[in-house]
Amino acid sequence: MERFRSWDGTELSFRLIGSGPPLVCVPGGPGQAVEYLADLGGLSAHRTLVLLDNRGTGASEVPADPGTYRVDRLPEDVEALRAHLGLDRMDLFGHSASGGVCMLYAARYPHRLDRLVLVDPSLRVTGIQSDVGVEEVLAERAAEPWFAEAVAALTAEAGTPEELERYRWLSAPLLYGAWNAAAQAQAAAEPGQFAAPATDGFYADFEPDPTLPARLADLPTPVLLVVGEHDIWPTREAVRALADLFGNADLVVLPGAGHFPWVDDPAAFAATVASFLTGAAG
Repeated sequence: MERFRSWDGTELSFRLIGSGPPLVCVPGGPGQAVEYLADLGGLSAHRTLVLLDNRGTGASEVPADPGTYRVDRLPEDVEALRAHLGLDRMDLFGHSASGGVCMLYAARYPHRLDRLVLVDPSLRVTGIQSDVGVEEVLAERAAEPWFAEAVAALTAEAGTPEELERYRWLSAPLLYGAWNAAAQAQAAAEPGQFAAPATDGFYADFEPDPTLPARLADLPTPVLLVVGEHDIWPTREAVRALADLFGNADLVVLPGAGHFPWVDDPAAFAATVASFLTGAAG
């Protein structure tokens, strides 16, 4: 575990895993410790993963100002990490909620990026609707033995923390391509990985910047968008809309995968990302 001080003095932690050129990885959640990314399905065999714990999560310090948890403030922590690592330019990876952080970083610091990888990214910062075509995605899974309970739990209102946890568990199969031992192990570990203030503060008082889509369209950085075929938020159709927004993006829909494609198909996921980062994709 290594540590550095960000722009406001908050001490943040990161871990280095693997070998090869660095890939700075920002976790999602929001408010989830970076441990859930593990080694990204073996991507650490190709790259040195720089795994950042966002402020107030994992081993990173709680900030003095809770307003700095917000999605449009977190890019400054990414920039502080780049400077700490001594990188003039870097490859950047974001998953889920941190997709928004990374897109905001890309728009703010395009001259600091070589390549950008966004995996099942949150689209809220862009204004693109994330659940386009979700009915079709759900219908494709209707034969699964857990399907009825999972869909019901997805929209159920919990009256107690215990009920909330029960509904989270029942709906969790919808986030994976297969509800197998690997998926269940990751889902079971999740409750202990979240920091409520970081989660709650991520979108607090946030308003999307209407100029962001145009700035992303002009981004010269090569972008890889990866989405699981079965993901419900964002759906593959929503990520296709994001791909159309970028001027220089490769889109890969991973068959049989959900919101965590490195869990569902580690080999295909790692090969897809490694190929793009070496310039072989597209």
